[in-house]
Amino acid sequence: MRAELTKFKVKEGKSALVDEWIQYMQNNMDDVLLNLEGEKMYVETIFREVFMDVEYLYWYSLQSDNHETIVDEDLDEKHLEYMDACIDKTFRPADMQAEVMMLPDHIKKFMR
Repeated sequence: MRAELTKFKVKEGKSALVDEWIQYMQNNMDDVLLNLEGEKMYVETIFREVFMDVEYLYWYSLQSDNHETIVDEDLDEKHLEYMDACIDKTFRPADMQAEVMMLPDHIKKFMR
């Protein structure tokens, strides 16, 4: 099982578009969850932060080491369009190092 946390910088002036993106995911949650299942992604959470007037999105995920990508192409394409429009590519995404994963065995077994 793999835990990941990545920090992305939002392009200046794109907060309203990020709101739209988040709303899009919420409005299409059934399809989003099907995509997660197809990726063997057990948990995916997006956090939002504004620090010193700069906005960031943090992606946290917990995913199987052995996964195949079976996704809804339209949903994935729309997600990538939002990402391209909102994420500042001049800021190198910061991948945090997972040092300890505290997940009881009975939960891991249930997830598999």
